[in-house]
Amino acid sequence: MSTLQRTRLRDRPIPVIATTLFMVVCTAYFLLPLWWMVVASSTTRGGLTDTSLWFHGQFELWTNIRNVVTYQDHVYVRWVVNSAFYATVGALVGTLFASMAGYALAKYVFPGREAVFNVILAGVLVPATALALPLFLMFSKVDLTDSVWSILLPSIVSPFGVYLSRIYAAAAVPDELLEAARMDGAGEFRAFFTISLRLMGPALVTIFLFQFVTIWNNYLLPLVMLQNTKLYPVTLGLATWNSQKAIAGNLQLYVVVGALLSIIPLMIAFLALQRFWQSGLSEGGVKS
Repeated sequence: MSTLQRTRLRDRPIPVIATTLFMVVCTAYFLLPLWWMVVASSTTRGGLTDTSLWFHGQFELWTNIRNVVTYQDHVYVRWVVNSAFYATVGALVGTLFASMAGYALAKYVFPGREAVFNVILAGVLVPATALALPLFLMFSKVDLTDSVWSILLPSIVSPFGVYLSRIYAAAAVPDELLEAARMDGAGEFRAFFTISLRLMGPALVTIFLFQFVTIWNNYLLPLVMLQNTKLYPVTLGLATWNSQKAIAGNLQLYVVVGALLSIIPLMIAFLALQRFWQSGLSEGGVKS
């Protein structure tokens, strides 16, 4: 630490300490439910009634995980695979479509461009709960309910992704570079896929992560669309177990353990792509 930095800390000790304490409290607040899930998943069924935040009795975490994974002929594994499929495919396709739309809005001038962008911004404000029933009626008309398509097709739409793509493309993709590519004979699609996508990389990772988490945590849309339990994502599957806990007592513990396991893929995705989505989010927030 430099002399200037130490001088600033001495000049403002109370604000620095207060800010640090506030951040520590916020971190503890957000991590406390996760810690409780770890403790609760390590106990027995009877131990769930204990409000302690520390391990007590026998450490049963690995046994509980094995029981959850093998319960009902490994149905939990199938639910996790379904969630991974919906989230990965939906996020990849949704990111591609959002990047193409945002790039077009940023780099091409055409009649009604701002009107289209305003409609997309309005789509960001529409809650997913308001769209569930209309989507069900639309998919029922074409006999696509209770199918993979009823989850994937709505998942590839990302108004926020279009917004972030436009902001980032306008700032990160120079018009001069595109003009040079056109003069060298590159078409619009070639310029987009070989030049623009690389420059928009941090924004694309950010969009992918947001879309991945949204699809992974989606509960209402699968609840409305799906009846076949083999197509359930893990969110709907755990909710089904929770509704049956009065019949099978162990299901309450299985829900807690299953919820703990279900957040591991999200943590891995965020940690693996952390440096990309942080820069992409900051760029989208400060540039216009």
